[in-house]
Amino acid sequence: MSVEEIDVVRRERMRKLPIDGQAFKNLIAAGLAWLRTNHQEVNALNVFPVPDGDTGTNMVLTMQSAFDEIADSPEHNLGKMVHVAAHGALMGARGNSGVILSQILRGFARALDGFEVLDGPGLVSALKEARDTAYKGVVRPVEGTILTVIKDMATAGEEAIKESEDPIDILEYVVDAADESVERTPTLLAVLEEAGVVDAGGKGLYYIIDGMLRWTYGLSLETAVSTLQPLSAISLEHTLETIEPGQDYEVVVDFQPSEPLKLDDFYQKLEDMGTSIQVGEGDGIFRMHIHVPTENLYMPIDYTRSLGTITKVAIENLIAQMEEIEQLASGGQLSLSPVNSGQIATVAVAPGPGIARVFASLGVSAIVEGGQTMNPSTQQILAAFENLPTDQVIILPNNKNIVMAAKSACELTVKNARVVPSKTVPQGLAAMLRLSPDGELDQIADDMLSALDDVETGEITIATRSVDIDGVEVQEGEIIALHNGSLILAAKDIEEACMGFLEKAETEEREIITLFYGANIAKNQVNDIADAIRKAYPDQEVEVQEGGQPHYQFIFSVE
Repeated sequence: MSVEEIDVVRRERMRKLPIDGQAFKNLIAAGLAWLRTNHQEVNALNVFPVPDGDTGTNMVLTMQSAFDEIADSPEHNLGKMVHVAAHGALMGARGNSGVILSQILRGFARALDGFEVLDGPGLVSALKEARDTAYKGVVRPVEGTILTVIKDMATAGEEAIKESEDPIDILEYVVDAADESVERTPTLLAVLEEAGVVDAGGKGLYYIIDGMLRWTYGLSLETAVSTLQPLSAISLEHTLETIEPGQDYEVVVDFQPSEPLKLDDFYQKLEDMGTSIQVGEGDGIFRMHIHVPTENLYMPIDYTRSLGTITKVAIENLIAQMEEIEQLASGGQLSLSPVNSGQIATVAVAPGPGIARVFASLGVSAIVEGGQTMNPSTQQILAAFENLPTDQVIILPNNKNIVMAAKSACELTVKNARVVPSKTVPQGLAAMLRLSPDGELDQIADDMLSALDDVETGEITIATRSVDIDGVEVQEGEIIALHNGSLILAAKDIEEACMGFLEKAETEEREIITLFYGANIAKNQVNDIADAIRKAYPDQEVEVQEGGQPHYQFIFSVE
């Protein structure tokens, strides 16, 4: 940010005010606001070209949970306020990035326990404790991630205090260090360099602390730094984020402006209509995304029509979608297995209604709606089993980005809870086949863990951008296949991708092929592909199940 932008009078006035609990509340609100403004840029920092980048969303929802805990608090004691915010972040943590963010706030709370107000030495101690707590919370820390960024922030704080003990001076130094640290992440993590992106979690953390500094400067927290994204970064599919008041509909409009688009004016007009504004561009076509209340439903469409030619319009009823999710999460239309005292209850995370029904048929006691782009929070996982009439619980996260939140839920309960770290839906289903409700908890958990290697997982989706990674060259819009989470090929059509995956998975040596088809593929196409697979693999049993998952046309289980 340039010096000219800064409200110097405000900055100097802020330096004279004590940073107590109420000031901390304002800083949390500012960090949340700035992260929310830029969270789609963070989401777009996805290593693989798949339509499920959700780091920004997870961090926003985690920060929102932290803020919600303190929003109405009159507390002026800094230490007490930070502890409450940290608890909120822990309960609302979503995805690995959200869990690590909650650990960072937890470290802050430990260091500031007993502090009435924040001073320079206290801020430096808090940064150091945040670093240590975050690193301890990860079994195998990886550099070039959010962990590196918080470490560099702590180091910067130690250097800054040699020059000044003013917490705002230190914050300025730390924000610059965080920005530089994020830009260095590709040099520390080869997969980032190969994909041409910086670390998403680190970028999200930067936006949080940068938002705090911007608030002290009196700068806007509403206009995104990167206001123009690649067209493919803005999906026509709703990503099931938390719905804020006034967000009744999602409107996405593709249009070709008749004159050069003035982005600042465009954003300003849209801000009068709704929230969650994004603008993307590709080959002269612009895509506008916005959430609006019912009374403003057609305003963004009429406005973009006045600027040029509309080529596509998509409207989603957000409230109806959230109601469907809540119904599934509460067990609506599912027959879940009852569990008695002393028996083992299983909790499974499911990304679609069809997959939820399959888990229910295998004997799970509770379903948590979630998966890619909609990672459940620690609190949601905890709530799924806290009221079950047993103290023996096994959690199947079925997604690599939900494992940490599941483990956090285990740490918060007084029940004997274990996580079997299934990273895919097929792994979770394979684990369920080892369930014996009357067995010994640790033995059953170990049996389930061993079952994870019994199945090969395939995922078929559409590439959101062009990239060359893992030796696979992908063009935006191509069909791609992932094998056990790794990108293995790009294809021109879905059938080619399916057949390519099955060959890579050495399916001829397996017995059963199960296809879980998603919400975005026609049933006749599913049947045609299933028939082609049966013809190619006549010795294998081929099963077709409705999965209902978003984004992925197929999830394969080969066992």
